[in-house]
Amino acid sequence: MKIMPPQYVKPFVRRQKNDSNDAEAICTAVQQPNMRFVPRKSREQQDVQAVHRARLRLVNHRTALIAQMRGLLLDRGIAIAVSATRARRLIPQIIAEPAIELSDLTREIIASLYAFMLQVDERIKAFDKKILEIFRASPACQRIAAISGVGPKTATAMIAAVGDGRDFDNGRHMAAWLGLVPRQHSSGDRRVLMGISKRGSQHLRMLLIHGARAVVRVAVKKTDPRSQWVNELRERRGVNRATVAVANKNARIIWAVLRTGEPFRAAA
Repeated sequence: MKIMPPQYVKPFVRRQKNDSNDAEAICTAVQQPNMRFVPRKSREQQDVQAVHRARLRLVNHRTALIAQMRGLLLDRGIAIAVSATRARRLIPQIIAEPAIELSDLTREIIASLYAFMLQVDERIKAFDKKILEIFRASPACQRIAAISGVGPKTATAMIAAVGDGRDFDNGRHMAAWLGLVPRQHSSGDRRVLMGISKRGSQHLRMLLIHGARAVVRVAVKKTDPRSQWVNELRERRGVNRATVAVANKNARIIWAVLRTGEPFRAAA
């Protein structure tokens, strides 16, 4: 059985969407010589992805709770900066301070939302613990976690998504699958490269970008060859482009480590 990405089948739907037209489009798409197929996931990979998706749902829910509490306070003239850490520190102080002009009902509502947020925090920590257990039990995850900017969450998510990397021809293919390569708008001799394509898994791309941002931030204090490359790139192209470049390189290194099965060795 082969699985095709729906965005590759959609161009072959000639008329309105129904089962008959969809089946015709699938039959046409599968015959294309350059068609790409989605790798099948093992049961273990699906389980790890389920952990990550459940955790991400809770993180998004926590962000929504913080935004709602900030909005309720802002309606009453109390502004809190966009920071989860600051919200955790200030909201209990605000609802406990009698000098602040808030009605009893408003204090009760915000206190209830804050208590709910703390419950969500505990559930997120439980998923973090489960991800760490999966990470420690996987030699492949520990190999790619040796790469600067790759931690347990990124390592387990990558293994769950790509397995041993054999479904990709090379590291650039995997980086393109993750949406970490430039979009093109070219014609004839005119070659135009734009921002990253942002294709593939948003969650994986987010993890790689966050890890790369940390690498760019701490590279200023280091003098090893990789940090020198990062610093030169940051000075020449800016922080954001340097961050994407590091994420792209990390994706390629991850592919190489998974395909060869050898540990990561940093450049001397």
